[in-house]
Amino acid sequence: MSDESTAVGLPTPKLVVEPGRAIAGPGTITLYEVGTVKDVDVSATAHRRYVSVDGGMSDNIRTALYGAQYDVRLVSRVSDAPPVPARLVGKHCESGDIIVRDTWVPDDIRPGDLVAVAATGAYCYSLSSRYNMVGRPAVVAVHAGNARLVLRRETVDDLLSLEVR
Repeated sequence: MSDESTAVGLPTPKLVVEPGRAIAGPGTITLYEVGTVKDVDVSATAHRRYVSVDGGMSDNIRTALYGAQYDVRLVSRVSDAPPVPARLVGKHCESGDIIVRDTWVPDDIRPGDLVAVAATGAYCYSLSSRYNMVGRPAVVAVHAGNARLVLRRETVDDLLSLEVR
């Protein structure tokens, strides 16, 4: 590219590559802490468990925007409880703050548990926002059993840093 650009009298262009969902998506997992668990009747004979977590549409808007589908797993402990139908929802004040619309979770899922949502790479972080004054989560890279902080969690000071006082 450099030789051809020089030959026609143009500056060498800067090449930028976007890895996209096919490459980056499967390699990323988002961890959430369960905050509230609530059963809601969906019919006279059935209910759905709503599992609210410490994130939501500010760190993963893809379900609301595109109808993205994810898998969720309890990862902080082993459970032998039977699975129940569930919806993983965020902590924002929006009815559309849904991370995983239809899933199954162990019947004994409880506040404080950690759940993992797989394949959240590529666009989740680039689409993230400070909606409802909720800071972006930290990003940790893990390779060969070693973890390294790549981006720290945003603080309240970060959220207020652009405010004119």
